[in-house]
This record gives sequence, C-alpha cells and structure tokens, in this order.
Amino acid sequence: TFSGCHSFTKIDIPSTITSIEYGAFCNCTHLTHVNIPSSITSIDDRVFNGCNSLQHVKIPSSVTSIRQFAFKNCGALKEIFIPSSVTSIRDGAFSDCHELIKINIPSSVTSIEGNLFCRCASLKELSIPSSVTSIGYRSFYSCVGLQNIIIPSSVTSIGEHAFDNCI
Repeated sequence: TFSGCHSFTKIDIPSTITSIEYGAFCNCTHLTHVNIPSSITSIDDRVFNGCNSLQHVKIPSSVTSIRQFAFKNCGALKEIFIPSSVTSIRDGAFSDCHELIKINIPSSVTSIEGNLFCRCASLKELSIPSSVTSIGYRSFYSCVGLQNIIIPSSVTSIGEHAFDNCI
C-alpha cells in the first residue's frame, strides 16, 4: 500500500482499519512513529520491514500475533512493549533491529521462533518467561551485546545455532 514511501515520518492508523496487510509500510525509511489502533488484531508479515528510522511503536492489547519479519531491519527501534494478548511472535519478527536494547516477552508466548532476535547487536539482557518451551534456530544469532539471559527450566529444546556468534 505505502511500501517505499520515503516522505512519511509519522503514521496514525485510524480505528476504522481492521487489518494491515503484507508489507504495507515496508521500506518507509523516514518513518519514526506509528500509532496502531485497537481495531488491529495481527501485525502481518513484513508490515514495517526496512523502516530503519522507526523509533516508537505501541502495540495495542488487541494484537494477538506478530507475523514473520514484521519489524525486520527497524534499525532505530530501541524498545518495544509487547502486550500479554500476543500469543505468537513469528520467525525473524525483530531480526536486524540493531539498536534494540529492551524487549519484554509476555508469558502468553510459548516459543521463541527462529531468527527472532537475530543480529540485535544492542540487546544486552533478556528474561524468557516460564511459558516458553522452545528456542528456535538462530533466534539470538549474532546478538553480540548479549550479556545476560535467563532460560527457564520450562525450555525443553534449543535450536541449532541459537546463540552462535554471541561474543
């Protein structure tokens, strides 16, 4: 829809919108702020992929899933709060968010999917809730700033290369 529109800096999505489809705001490189209304229940694949100036996103409690690569390459995103309504965060949703320092994973999430935080170089610490039972392939690959991670005893499987290149 608005993919590649470089002039946007802020988007207020009206509450009449119930769905944001695949790649809608992909590569809006000057976008810094997004207000998502409570009428949205899912953040679809690649919706904000490549919005490398995006700094502020408030995910409403109506959202239940964050799809694949939804926030991939949002290089300026430093912190994101995920409400407890979210039960699914899909592959690579926050990969290549190089400035991401803080993220909460709600206890409604049961798995850390593959590539989820891949190359989030500024992520320093993370507490995984006891609801999580699996950590996927390359989920923390190249998180070079990661200093502290708490893996609960509920985790029964850790995928290949999950923590590779975490110096």
